[in-house]
Amino acid sequence: MGEVQDRQAVPPSPRADGGAMGKMSDIIVSDRGRGSDAHSSFDGEVPIHLDAQAGVQKIEAVTSVWTTTSLIVAYVMIWIIYLVMLMEQGVLAALTPFVTSAFQEHSLTPTVTVISSIIGGVFKLSLAKILDIFGRPQGYLLSVILATLGLIMMAACNSVELYAAAQVFYTVGQNALLYSISIFVADTSSLRNRGLMLAFASSPNLITIWLSGPISEAYLGGPGWCWAFGTFSIVVPIITLPLFGLFLYNFNKAKKHGLVPKRESQRTAWQSFFHYCREFDAVGLFMLSAGLALFLLPFNIYSMQEQGWRAPLIICLFVFGFVCIILFILWERFFAPVTFIPYSLLLDRTVLGACVLSATLFISYYCWAILFSSFLMVVNNLSVIEASYVSNIYGVGNTLWALIVGWLIRRTGRYKPVCLWFAVPLHIFGIGLMINFRQPDSSIGFIVMCQILVSFAGGTIIICDQVAAMAAASHQHVAVVLAVEAMFSEIGGAVGLTVAAAIWQNVFFTKLAEYLPTEALPDLASIYGDLTTQLTYPVGSATRIAIQHAYGDAQKMMLIAGTAIWAIGFVATFVWRDINVKGIKQVKGNVI
Repeated sequence: MGEVQDRQAVPPSPRADGGAMGKMSDIIVSDRGRGSDAHSSFDGEVPIHLDAQAGVQKIEAVTSVWTTTSLIVAYVMIWIIYLVMLMEQGVLAALTPFVTSAFQEHSLTPTVTVISSIIGGVFKLSLAKILDIFGRPQGYLLSVILATLGLIMMAACNSVELYAAAQVFYTVGQNALLYSISIFVADTSSLRNRGLMLAFASSPNLITIWLSGPISEAYLGGPGWCWAFGTFSIVVPIITLPLFGLFLYNFNKAKKHGLVPKRESQRTAWQSFFHYCREFDAVGLFMLSAGLALFLLPFNIYSMQEQGWRAPLIICLFVFGFVCIILFILWERFFAPVTFIPYSLLLDRTVLGACVLSATLFISYYCWAILFSSFLMVVNNLSVIEASYVSNIYGVGNTLWALIVGWLIRRTGRYKPVCLWFAVPLHIFGIGLMINFRQPDSSIGFIVMCQILVSFAGGTIIICDQVAAMAAASHQHVAVVLAVEAMFSEIGGAVGLTVAAAIWQNVFFTKLAEYLPTEALPDLASIYGDLTTQLTYPVGSATRIAIQHAYGDAQKMMLIAGTAIWAIGFVATFVWRDINVKGIKQVKGNVI
């Protein structure tokens, strides 16, 4: 995992104003003295892990030679990139229904989103190996190219089919770009500070969560959605490429100092192909990617099949997906010459527990968050803007509290107690209160209170979960561990959406038929399927009250499911090893 060693903080830079630079420098830790020569500053310690993969060795060489100024500049760039990418993500989500409607294919909106999100999620597994074998900057550049290409295709598309293809490129690139940055953060921060720096990197969410809607409206009311994509296709490379240049500059600096191992190959092209297939664990990667894609797809398309879950297509996808995942496990255990992830690490109780907790969080989230804004408008009589403000409480509280938890882990070195005895119980408590307060006769104040409680718990769980997974792995396996954890999140999200949709379709429709007054029963189908129709009935009318009570009953069952699943989440957290991250030296060089 990396040797245990105490690390000393560099004293803060003296500044008359006592501003942010001094505070940032207070948590800079370095394996070498400032201004010292890279060759002689390690006191005999090798500046890179000699048994690590090439990509890991390259980033360790970079962090061994760059200055504190370069490190701070890198994090400023990362913050700006997150700001732009999260803003772009929100705008794209808001514009997609209008794009598909422009081609008279509004019903294809869910299909386009589902396919692109599955491919984007699975691609992280391949990208993890690219980052480890070829290098972090190379994988990052590939992500930028894919995201930019997708945006250019969106801006120029003239059919819904082309837009769907463009969104696949964009989603793959955008997910890969944010994932690459999270790996950069892991490479350039000690475990003690990693939770804080991950929270810092995602803090632009506090700003973008309020900007995406107005920006989308401005483009729709002005130059049109094509120009929105066109603008971002210019902005994204301008904002992202300087970080690539910074890493490339410091990589060349490390090469001049002789810190990058020379790798001379006498292989032919065909031999190189087989070599990289072996290094990538191409067989295992294919089986895992195919298995997850086939397993996740039925959760999202079963409602499009006439026979639902009993449709032959759905059954076949499940069976083949499950078989591919089992074959992947057997391959990794008995046959793989180079494993995608060490089998012992795959079964490590902390890593496995972190992955299960991540899946639990997403299952629970989709159980309580899906249709929440509709509930606020129909039951609590809020406007669209007011409902968005209440819905955004989770994102804002989550982001703010993650910063506090990151600081707490930095101070104490412990992540398990705060997650096990604070976050998980608080999450259960908050969702449990929602069962009582998401009813027609409850005050909106109580709902806001529940949102705040759950957001604090969620922010804690996200940071502790990632730190736990990384603390159990060595530096060279960090990228793969985070990719696998992300795939558990994808699975959890798919399961959560399916559970919520099944409860909604059964309970809401049944209760509507039970509560609606006789004169409104002929409109049962339109009321059930259309939010606009639900809102047309005056507040206080018999039909509106019936709809509100049906919402309350359906939400109650969804929230019970979202609460009960946390029994698994508690056990998954309980089995973690309580590793003190203060004493673990996982990464090398000048890091935070």
